[in-house]
Amino acid sequence: MESAEIRDVVVLGSGPAGLTAAIYSARADLRPLVLEGEPSSSSDQPGGQLMLTTDVENFPGFAHGVLGPELMVSMRAQAERFGAEILTERASRVDLASTPMGIWIGDRDLPEPTLRARTLIIATGARSLMLGLENEARLLGHGVSTCATCDGFFFRDKRIVVIGGGDSALEEALFLTKFGDSVTVVHRRKELRASKIMQDRAFRNEKITFRWDSTVVDVLGDERLTGLRLRDVNTGEESEIVADGVFVAIGHAPSTELFAGQLETDEAGYLVSREGTKTNVPGVFACGDVQDHVYRQAVTAAGSGCMAAIDAERYLSSLAQT
Repeated sequence: MESAEIRDVVVLGSGPAGLTAAIYSARADLRPLVLEGEPSSSSDQPGGQLMLTTDVENFPGFAHGVLGPELMVSMRAQAERFGAEILTERASRVDLASTPMGIWIGDRDLPEPTLRARTLIIATGARSLMLGLENEARLLGHGVSTCATCDGFFFRDKRIVVIGGGDSALEEALFLTKFGDSVTVVHRRKELRASKIMQDRAFRNEKITFRWDSTVVDVLGDERLTGLRLRDVNTGEESEIVADGVFVAIGHAPSTELFAGQLETDEAGYLVSREGTKTNVPGVFACGDVQDHVYRQAVTAAGSGCMAAIDAERYLSSLAQT
């Protein structure tokens, strides 16, 4: 790739949103370049969060489910089949004010960008905030989850634990009562941070119990999760509880640091998009979890990736007509 090569479409990210955008823009003969991320990067690893899941049973077209990594490998191959170029690299810096826009790979302090883009599709996603425990990472997808909507079905008649105290945690807990035999909410304080209406619903639900003033110090299990070790924040006393599934619901962080000061974000840091996937900078489009803090599903991310590609194609057509 020559220095400062100009591309019609550059896609940042390779989860369901980024790869769908690549598929659609490649089929439109726009020869997209996808910077899929780096395996060592926690914020934009190749394939996105589905690379950390096992069975995906709610993606349309797979009657018997599909493994998350298998789905992403298939989507990647589909994008390449239509002519998308995919690099296992991540952008280190962007200049969205220049025309065409500048994108740096590697050394961000170089005076000139590595390449330039007439349109940029941002699909860098969001990462689930985790507890930071070694066994938590090891058992992710084997009893540890960050998405009740995605994985709740697998825990029918099981003992479930939800970690967190905000609206998201109680939303997860209430949803999981449809499947689990019991749901225990572990919270580090004596009072929840969730809205009153969510608290009232949780307190009324007979399946939900609470472990107050408790933090998780270890996730237990060899091949699969078997329980948690908790510590009382007041006394320091530790105890163990049995669990078949644990859902970490302490929040998400959108991967938008690269665009600080250049793109509009909401209070939580998610990119703001209007009229489909348009950002506040002409020619820059956002799709997937980087701009969606409501649904956060593979299918909705893929749908918004399709929208971003169509929006980019229309933008390029408008440039050609001027």
